[in-house]
Amino acid sequence: MAGSARNGTVRTSVAAATAAALLTPLLAGCLSDAESAGGSHPDATDLRLANAALRSPATCDELLDWYVRHGVKQVTAWGWNGIWPTELTYRDQVAPLPTAAAPAPHRAQASDTGTNVQEAGVDEPDIVKTDGRILVRVDGRELTTYDVTGDRPALLDRMRLPRRIDNAELLLSGDQVLVLGGAAARVTAKPQPMRLIPTVDTTALIVVDITDPGSMKIADTFTVDASLVTARQTDDVVRLVLSAQLPDLDFVSPGKGHGDRWALRQNRQIVRASSITDWLPTLTSSSGDGADKRPLLDCSQIAIPKAEAGLGTMVISGFHLDDPSSWTSTGVTTSSQTTYVSADRLYLATDGWEPFGPGPCCVLTDIRIVPKPQRTRLYAFALGDVDATYVASGMVTGTVADRWAMDEADGVLRLAVGPTIGMGNANAVATLAERGDRLVEIGRLDGLGRGEQIQSVRWFDDLAIVVTFRQIDPLFAVDLSDPAEPTLLSALKIPGFSDYLHPLGQHRLLGIGVAADRRGVTHGAQAALFDVDDLTDVHQLDVTGFGGRTEAQAGNDPRQFTWLPDQRTALTVLSHNWGRRASVAVIHVENGQLQTWTRDIDARYRVDQVRLIPLSDGRVVLSDADGVSFFDLTPGEG
Repeated sequence: MAGSARNGTVRTSVAAATAAALLTPLLAGCLSDAESAGGSHPDATDLRLANAALRSPATCDELLDWYVRHGVKQVTAWGWNGIWPTELTYRDQVAPLPTAAAPAPHRAQASDTGTNVQEAGVDEPDIVKTDGRILVRVDGRELTTYDVTGDRPALLDRMRLPRRIDNAELLLSGDQVLVLGGAAARVTAKPQPMRLIPTVDTTALIVVDITDPGSMKIADTFTVDASLVTARQTDDVVRLVLSAQLPDLDFVSPGKGHGDRWALRQNRQIVRASSITDWLPTLTSSSGDGADKRPLLDCSQIAIPKAEAGLGTMVISGFHLDDPSSWTSTGVTTSSQTTYVSADRLYLATDGWEPFGPGPCCVLTDIRIVPKPQRTRLYAFALGDVDATYVASGMVTGTVADRWAMDEADGVLRLAVGPTIGMGNANAVATLAERGDRLVEIGRLDGLGRGEQIQSVRWFDDLAIVVTFRQIDPLFAVDLSDPAEPTLLSALKIPGFSDYLHPLGQHRLLGIGVAADRRGVTHGAQAALFDVDDLTDVHQLDVTGFGGRTEAQAGNDPRQFTWLPDQRTALTVLSHNWGRRASVAVIHVENGQLQTWTRDIDARYRVDQVRLIPLSDGRVVLSDADGVSFFDLTPGEG
């Protein structure tokens, strides 16, 4: 949370001395961080990491020294408490469409495997996948295949996975299915009284051969002792973003006869005594030939940025699904909170608020502490076949909420950033370009939705649609045809807000979100249709609500939204009464109006697991608690 500036007046020398004494520990921490960020940097030894703003350690000892120096500053009397990396997110972007005469949205649709993705060409994991003939579904430890070419889905095979995978999801390429997710956490540190023992999250990957979908076979299994941030697939290349956990060292904790200072000294010494193997993640592969455990990457494949962004290690791995031996990894010492992947770029973004992070935390004015402006650090990687190469880094003033707030087109990174100190409590759209090894801000549009929070963003070739909300929903259309000068084209203010936007072509935009009155009081889920033919005059054509105590799941997970372009029909899952009941909302768009009806489904308190998968023949497969069936699109109440 951002701190606030405190104003004060020096009335006596005693007051001044007292204030200085109170500020000294804080400022000392800031200055020590600033001083430790300096130092000489040897030349990079790995060409994939060679860059003036990023260096590869010459030896494993040098890398260990970096971890230890930063670990000693971060460890507490209770271990690593409170500084575990948070879950990361990202979004994808397809290569830009040909530039039109004027900014315009374009139609979005499902991937070839049936998942509603942000951009075409980059598939996302999901719990159900299809190639149009065979449908594969994972539910807990159970993997099933169905034939969906007949009058009803026919079960072909059922397999129990050899190990538990939390939040298991699928990627599908040809006859290969990749099941991936979090593996059961392990604990290796000795328990201590009154101390929370950190767990080490691992990632499990299982490659399943469905050449004969009636007789599935496991081809390979992998385990990485790092947490899975996200995964994406382009053609047959799978790309993983992983967060290596801080090592679960055998820390002590304060207790009877031993105070905080003693425990802190001991824990710092334990960090100093750690080895490089404590810090680097490993990859374990298992096949018919047995198991093989090896480091996920070498010390020379981990880069240290000059602009440090916290203690942690992010790893980018890629491999061909039909050839796991092609596995290649690159790492960077940062604890990024947000990750965005386009067709040829990957960006890591740090949290914008860093009051005690690297560098000076504040500016001293008389005896006032003025927190420095919140800035988000950004690291850019170029994506090759299966490898990732660092290219640039930079900063932007503002906070990046999630993957939807990031986009890349024609080599320009576009960001929707939330308000920070110095931004006047308003949002902004910023553009950055690669200038050598630096990401440099080249354009910015400030003042969007003052006092509002960004609810949704949708990016197009030369256009951004940004929705904010507090009481009234301002929908902003921003012209990005000149990245150096983002221009506000129009701002539409209406009650409620859309937390998911889906383009239906160059003329219409469908918003799924929350109904509200002009006081900002919400009244359940709604769908709204917008005319975006003239971006200087965006207006709402129609809106329909689904009643109180309803929530449209598309705002939480866009994979629970399906657009059927030939039928001009959208489907989204609705949660009723906080998940006690579920239905599918059918939204037909015709002549600038919305025709809607709902049909109840069986979710059994697992509304987030419902999927609607479109097939090329116009039919839709429903996957819910009852299993797999074809969904009836005809009007009528369910």
